[in-house]
Amino acid sequence: MASTNQTPRTRRHRSTVACQACRQRKVRCSLTVTGVPCAGCTQDAIECIVNRKQGKGTQQTDSLAPRRRRQGHSSAIDSHIPTSAASANPAPCPIDERRPSGLPPCDTQAENTTRTANGSPSDFEVYNMADEERNALEIASAALGQPDSVGEIHFYTGEQTGPTSALNICSPNDSLPKHFLVPLHRTHLSDEDQNFLRRKGVFTLPGKSACDSMIEAYLVHVHPILPVIEADVLVEHHQAGQLQDYNLLLLWSLFFVAVNFIPAAIYEEEGFTSRRAMKFMMYSRAKCLYNNGNERNKIALLQSSLLMGFWHSDMDEHAQPWYWTGIAINLGQILGLHRDPGASSHTSSITDRQRSFWCRLWWCCFFRDRWLGLTLGRPLRVNLDDCDIRMPLAGDLLFDTLKPDGSPIASYLPGDMNRLAEYWVMLMELSCLLGNTLALNRRPARLKASIDEVEGLERRLLQSRLPDQYEVGLTRVARFYSHHVHLHYQAMVITFYRRWETEAPDGLTPPAKDDWQHRIRLRAHAAASRTNEILDMLVQENLLGFAGPMTPPLLVPAMQVHLLQCKFGDSIAKRIRLSKLEMCMLVLEEFQKTYTVASVYRGIFTKALQQIVPGYSAPTMRESPAATAIPAPANESYAPGAILETEDLDANNGKNDQLDDLELAAAYEPDLMNILMDEGSIFDFWQTWNQM
Repeated sequence: MASTNQTPRTRRHRSTVACQACRQRKVRCSLTVTGVPCAGCTQDAIECIVNRKQGKGTQQTDSLAPRRRRQGHSSAIDSHIPTSAASANPAPCPIDERRPSGLPPCDTQAENTTRTANGSPSDFEVYNMADEERNALEIASAALGQPDSVGEIHFYTGEQTGPTSALNICSPNDSLPKHFLVPLHRTHLSDEDQNFLRRKGVFTLPGKSACDSMIEAYLVHVHPILPVIEADVLVEHHQAGQLQDYNLLLLWSLFFVAVNFIPAAIYEEEGFTSRRAMKFMMYSRAKCLYNNGNERNKIALLQSSLLMGFWHSDMDEHAQPWYWTGIAINLGQILGLHRDPGASSHTSSITDRQRSFWCRLWWCCFFRDRWLGLTLGRPLRVNLDDCDIRMPLAGDLLFDTLKPDGSPIASYLPGDMNRLAEYWVMLMELSCLLGNTLALNRRPARLKASIDEVEGLERRLLQSRLPDQYEVGLTRVARFYSHHVHLHYQAMVITFYRRWETEAPDGLTPPAKDDWQHRIRLRAHAAASRTNEILDMLVQENLLGFAGPMTPPLLVPAMQVHLLQCKFGDSIAKRIRLSKLEMCMLVLEEFQKTYTVASVYRGIFTKALQQIVPGYSAPTMRESPAATAIPAPANESYAPGAILETEDLDANNGKNDQLDDLELAAAYEPDLMNILMDEGSIFDFWQTWNQM
C-alpha cells in the first residue's frame, strides 16, 4: 500500500528547463521529472507554459493543457477504448469515421512529443531524457508500492538481475513484487501513417451482418479452445453497437479466424469470391495494423499474435504459425506470464480477474508451442522448469462468461461452457504430457532413454483424463470438442510409440527386445485405428464442420502408421490399411475447402503413396456439390442460427479453393517436402521405412 507520509524527492541540480511561471517566481521546476504540467502549476491550478528558444533570439510558446489519464479495469482491451474525455483534446487527430480505438488517441502528451520533435536538437534531447527518467521513476514507484498514478498495463521486472533488483536494498525485509501495473503512455501516429492505414482499409469494418456473423462464429468455434480474448468485453461492445471502439487489431485478428465458420452468403455479400479470399483480406489488415498501428499494450500484441498464428501460406513455406506463435511466447515471457504473480500486498492493484486472464493467456501460448513443435518438428520453446505459474482451472475460462441471468453473453456462447472449460483444462494437461513425450523422443543418442523412463511416461499417458465420448445431453459443439480432445490424445500416443518401434531403450535384454517392440507396434496401430473411429463418429454425427485450423494436423500421426503398414503384410492387410488411409484422405479433402494446411498434408501423402503404388490417385468426393453442413437444432441456443446454416459450395468454389491432387503433390516437391520431412516432425516416416 502506498505510504501516506512519503519523503519528497529532491533534485541534485537545477534544471535549465523550466516553465514560464517557475522562471518568474525563480523556483525549482519539476518539468524534467514530472513532465507537463509541472508540480507547481498543478498545485496552483494554472496553465503550464513552456518557452523554448528557436533560431536567434526568437521564442515559441507552447500552451499545454494538463494531461488526463483515465482509469481502466482489468481488461487488456480497455486501455484502447476511448472515452468522452477524448473530445477534450484541443486538436483531435484527422481520423476516419471508423477510426479504431486500438490506435492511440491524440492526447496532449503525444502533442508535446510532436512539438518537441520540431524543436531544436538540444531541446529534443532534454525532453527525451526527461521522458525516459520519468518512465523509470514510474516503474520504481510502482515496484515500491508507491505509484504516482493509476497503472493500466502489466510490467514484469524479471528475476534477481532484473531492472528493479536494486530496489530490494531499500526493502531488505520485504520482497518486492515482480508483477505490477504501470501507466500506459500513448503515442501519436503521424498523418502519413494514418493515411497509409486508411488506404489499406483497416479503418473500414465489414458490414453489420458480416461482423455479427464473425463475432458469433468466433465465440462458438474458437473461444472454447483458444480463449485469448475477454469475451464479455467483446460482447458489450457488440451489443452497444460500438465495435469501432474495440481494439481494432484484435478485431481484425479474430475476424480472420472466424471467417472459417461463417456461411458462404456472408463472404459473398462482402464481395469475396471465396472464403479464402476473405480470410486473406482479414489477415492482411490485422498484420498491417500490427506492424504499423503503434500498439503499446503488449497483452493486445500477444493476443493478436496467437490468432494470426493460424495463417498458412505457400508464399512463406507455411512458416507463419511458427513465426507468430514465437512472437506470442516471447511477449508472454517479457510480461512474466510464465511466473506466478503472487498475492502480496504490493500486488493488490492486480485483480483476480487479471490473474486468471494472464494464466489462461500463458497456457494458450504453451498449448500452441507443444502442438506446433509436434506438427513442424521444431524445438520446444517453453521450458516448464522456468515456469511456476499454476496449472489452469476451469474457472480461468469462465470468469468472463459467468454473468447474471439475462446477460446478452449467454446467447453468444455454447450452453454447456462449464463442460467445455473442463475439456480445455484436459487439453492443457495433454499438452504437458506431449512436451514430455517430445523431449524424451528427441534426446540425442548419447542421452538415450532407459526402459524405466519410457515405461514410466507410458503409464502417465495411459492415465490421462479424457472426456466421456458417449455422454448424453451435450450440445453439438460440446460433442465435437469431446471427440477433438480424443484426437489430440491419440496423436500424442502414436507419437510416443512410433519412436520405439525401431529403437529400443537402454535396459532391455536382447531376448525381451523383440517382444517389447512388438507390443509397442500393436499399441501404435490400435491408436491409429482409434483415430479412424473418431473420424467416423464425426462424420456420422455431421460434426466435421466444427473442425478448426488445429484439427487437420491431428490426423497425420495416424496416417503415418497406416502408410507404413501399406508397405508390409499380405494383400488383405495392405488393402485394409490403405482403406483406413483413404478414409483420412477423404476427411482431409473436406477440410481443404477451408484450410490450406489440409491441402499440404493431402498432397504429401498422395506423393508418398505413389512411391508405393505407381500411378496411384487419391480418392475424391469432388463430384459432390455440397460441402460440410453445420445444422443446428432449433432448441440449441448456444449460437444464433445464422452461423450454423447449411452451406453449399458449388463446383467453381471447389476449383478455386483446392488444387488437383497430382498438381498439389508436384507443387510441394521437393522444397516443401524437405522442410516437412525434417527429423522429429510428424512427417518423418521415410527413416522408419528404411529401417524396417
